[in-house]
Amino acid sequence: LHTNSYDEAVTTPTEESVRRAMAIQLIITREFGLFKNQNPLQGSFMIEQLTDLVEDAVLNEFDALNRRGGVLGAMESYYQRGKIQDESLYYELKKNTGEYPIIGVNTYISPDTLAANYCRPPTELTRSTYEEKRAQLDNLNKFKGKNRQKAPAALEALKKTVLSGGNIFGELLETVKVASLGQITQLLYEVGGKYRRNM
Repeated sequence: LHTNSYDEAVTTPTEESVRRAMAIQLIITREFGLFKNQNPLQGSFMIEQLTDLVEDAVLNEFDALNRRGGVLGAMESYYQRGKIQDESLYYELKKNTGEYPIIGVNTYISPDTLAANYCRPPTELTRSTYEEKRAQLDNLNKFKGKNRQKAPAALEALKKTVLSGGNIFGELLETVKVASLGQITQLLYEVGGKYRRNM
């Protein structure tokens, strides 16, 4: 496998771009393990085997949900929540021991990362300014004002569709032309209620 560094076409590759190109190769070989098989597509045996394993795991999960009374029954017994927590702990332990390799995190770590004075770079966040928030609220109010006459009829039509078991998605496509997301959500809460987890 050959991976070019992203700046190779315009300049001598920098250390950062070379490390990234090398990491792509390491991810495919070590993280994914695709090349543990000499020819992963040989008669599709490996792909078929992996597909069968995934299908079996999915069917086992469906069976587990079914035994607990479906999705809602499983939610009442905290099955999904417990499963997510168990899986998180399982993979966290594997990451910490290195048994589950993650390139640049627990294997093939950059020397800069290992330095004693290493400090994680700040995460770039995009935040809306006050003016942008205000403009969005103004747009919403204008939209509601413009469709004040049409919105109630569209929401009522959506309500009837939901209660009759009709095509909700098709009706929603019409409703969003004259009603806001908040108005639609409120209507659906009134019709179907809100899920409340038992404490």
